[in-house]
Amino acid sequence: MGNEAIGRALVDSGCSVVTSYPGTPATEILSSVDRFVKEYKLSVYREWSVNEKSAFEVALANSYAGCRSAVAMKQVGLNVASDSLMSAAYTGVTGGFLLISADDPGPHSSQTEQDSRFMAMFAKIPVLDPSSPREAYEMVRVGLELSEQYSLPVMLRPTTMICHARQNVGQGTLVRLKRKADFVKNPARLAATPKFRYSLHKELNRKLDAIGKIPRYRPALINRRGKSSRLCIISSGAAYACVLDMLRELKLLEEVALYKAAMPYPVSPVFLAQLTGSFRKVLVVEETYPVIELQISDRRNVQGKLNGYVPREGELTPDVLHPIISKCSGTPHKRLKEPTPGGQRPTLCPGCPHRASYFAIRKAFPRGIYPGDIGCYTLGINIGGVDTCLCMGASINQAAGLYHSYAVSGAELPPIVATIGDSTFIHAGVTGLINAVYNKARFILVILDNSTTAMTGNQPTAATGIRADGSAGNCVSLEKLIEGMGIGFLRVVDPYDVQGLISLLQDADAFTRSEKGGIAVIIASHPCIMNLREGKRYTVTVSEKCTGCRTCIKNFECPALSPDGNERVTINHLLCSGCGVCVHACPAGAIEVTG
Repeated sequence: MGNEAIGRALVDSGCSVVTSYPGTPATEILSSVDRFVKEYKLSVYREWSVNEKSAFEVALANSYAGCRSAVAMKQVGLNVASDSLMSAAYTGVTGGFLLISADDPGPHSSQTEQDSRFMAMFAKIPVLDPSSPREAYEMVRVGLELSEQYSLPVMLRPTTMICHARQNVGQGTLVRLKRKADFVKNPARLAATPKFRYSLHKELNRKLDAIGKIPRYRPALINRRGKSSRLCIISSGAAYACVLDMLRELKLLEEVALYKAAMPYPVSPVFLAQLTGSFRKVLVVEETYPVIELQISDRRNVQGKLNGYVPREGELTPDVLHPIISKCSGTPHKRLKEPTPGGQRPTLCPGCPHRASYFAIRKAFPRGIYPGDIGCYTLGINIGGVDTCLCMGASINQAAGLYHSYAVSGAELPPIVATIGDSTFIHAGVTGLINAVYNKARFILVILDNSTTAMTGNQPTAATGIRADGSAGNCVSLEKLIEGMGIGFLRVVDPYDVQGLISLLQDADAFTRSEKGGIAVIIASHPCIMNLREGKRYTVTVSEKCTGCRTCIKNFECPALSPDGNERVTINHLLCSGCGVCVHACPAGAIEVTG
């Protein structure tokens, strides 16, 4: 898999520190590093950090000490680390430093389909755009060498298609650099004050200019016979791989000049100068933003995203590219069959403790407001338990904002119940809760504690105390952390105790409205069903009392509950986890625990 190829390349290239925060499509990079390090008994520090900013800065410090480092994250995670990235471009690095930001055009599992290449352009660092897992493997070493040559962070930007594609990748040479950490003090650079940042910025610009002039990083002409063509296509990354396949399919490979931009920023000024006037038409195909296109100063003959010729959103799949290339080349377009949408919408797993939490919240406050957060618990939207979902940690700040909105306007305050996962709370919720306490907000916060980072594959969290290599670390106690903020109402409950959770939520609401009240925090704690190896399992059946109202399916949405074809509901015992929570979901009392 592409992520495994990247992980293997990091080990083969002599990285001594690799950090990450889990996020699809980048998650498997660090777990692959861990596997290869154990296989070869190497001394490489691996870290699941609490967020991307921490991951970036830990890896950067290793580079300051002269050793090779890498940090991996998804594109929205780079937003969290962007402050560090912008400054690191100025300070520079010593040992090779590779920032791997995996983009998600589509998007398939993200709240945006933003283009990390734009962030590289914004920060003024080079970015490499692999078009296959094999190329991703090769670019890791190229990126680290380029980083050391110019003392700059370098970005590797795979996309979902590259991260999750599979390809045979030849085994490279395992480099053992045997470098010892040696931090050389240089405060004029590493602790530069604003006055000196101006000169660092000038130096950064000179580095970029020099990199842009290196012949090996110029867009490469793939088909030599296409040099005299009237049509030129410039592409990079996964989009390039699709364009190449499309040209072969349309038998246009010898008629079109195809250029592959392995480094989409900075694009060689020599190449751009040669481009002007050489072709009657230039088509730029890239995901997701017009990074290459914006670097072309003379765009009179250029077709791309800026003039709407290429879609400005979505993944550039073959069905999208086929009519674009056919139109641009003047070849007949055979309409491809439209894919028919189908399948079921994503839903929480059978027995997921989050389903019980959301069900209890809706029962306790049917007219409440529910700010939500990022994670598998976002699927609480299916059962009406999530009203907002902005980004990691936003649920707490939005709950505070909603409280202040109602309070300042004098409107009647509805129950406000924010939900956030345990990993997300540590990642981005702690400062929001401190801010809310400081500014005297009043709402209920339910921390959905399943003791893992479930959405991305059950990576450990700081609260579990398990580190990336499987060894024991120090546990961060959620209760002590929250108590230290001055929270006056803090309770822990098993969400499988639905009636107990409903009662606790009502007590929490009363506290938020009391004279000396404030924010009430409930930790709904139950292990993720995917990690739970032992536990009480019930036998649940549907009795003759079932009226076929399907309220349980609509309001509880457990995959184990389904219509039986005779206007009633049945339980699929192959899917049922035996949690027994669904007994609370039937208004007729037809769902019963029988064993």
